[in-house]
Amino acid sequence: MRTCLIVDDSRVVRTVARRILEELQFASREAGDGQAALAACQEEIPDFVLLDWNMPVMNGLDFLRALRQLPSVRQPIVIFCTTENDINHIQQAIEAGADEYIMKPFASDVLQAKLVQVGLL
Repeated sequence: MRTCLIVDDSRVVRTVARRILEELQFASREAGDGQAALAACQEEIPDFVLLDWNMPVMNGLDFLRALRQLPSVRQPIVIFCTTENDINHIQQAIEAGADEYIMKPFASDVLQAKLVQVGLL
């Protein structure tokens, strides 16, 4: 079964994303900030990370940069999912190693389409 780490400080967003991903046959774990997500990735690398930008402790961009520095056999696909929609934020995310970018609020079909684009579905 494919695995996903949902990283968002909103419990509601994590719950909604988990439901969508479980319907798509993903086993999901959750983290409420980038630091907790980095610790989870150090334990086990997921197939993909659904990542928020604005979080306490460590934001999504800092997490992504740290994730890409981990000495891992494989790197997960990272899809940013955020309200930050200006070109500067999108460019920073892509330069830091994001594979895709979707806007909040998101629907199941949008997330599913992105997973198809990155080759996970």
